Amino acid sequence: MANLRYQWTPFLLYGKKLEISKHTTVYSQGETGKGFYYLDKGGVKITLLSDNGHERTIDYVPAGGLFGEHGAYNGTYLTSAITTSPSVLHFFSDDALSRVCRDHPHAAILFTNSQIFKVRLLAEIIAFQDSPVEQQMANFLLKLTAVHGDEHVPIDQTSFARYIDTSRITVNKILQKWRQQGLIELAGRSTIRVVNAEGVRAILG
Repeated sequence: MANLRYQWTPFLLYGKKLEISKHTTVYSQGETGKGFYYLDKGGVKITLLSDNGHERTIDYVPAGGLFGEHGAYNGTYLTSAITTSPSVLHFFSDDALSRVCRDHPHAAILFTNSQIFKVRLLAEIIAFQDSPVEQQMANFLLKLTAVHGDEHVPIDQTSFARYIDTSRITVNKILQKWRQQGLIELAGRSTIRVVNAEGVRAILG
């Protein structure tokens, strides 16, 4: 996913620029889609609402990333997207996507690869939801390093707990354990640095 970051930049002129304040819902799960989005600046979290009404944060969109791809061509949004800070987005309607792909055929490959990544992410969430918390944390931490293309993951422990759907105390306990094992470093309160990715991956079994 990291190699897709910013590759959509040349196509921004096809989209509509939007400046959105913090805590704004960009789209809601279950809505009929009208297009998708590119995050230029700011932050967006992706949430999933279960059948019993429990909301879980499942992804954080990096700057230069696409989101809401499943809403293209009147598809149903499978998740909800909410800004975590004042953000600059570019909205691509179905017509805009068709024009981009017509004028730049390789854009269709970038768009499809991003869609595939998001489907895999949802599949992994389902696959790991009954796994021990430590395995879930290892999986999603590695996933976030892939998304951001960096060993430094900008996420605080409270957000990580929501991401895994567990308590902050549990997350802190496991992170401290990993720090002592030399797997990670805690850079302040809002960044986790993966020092030993193979060691974290070994937790998955």
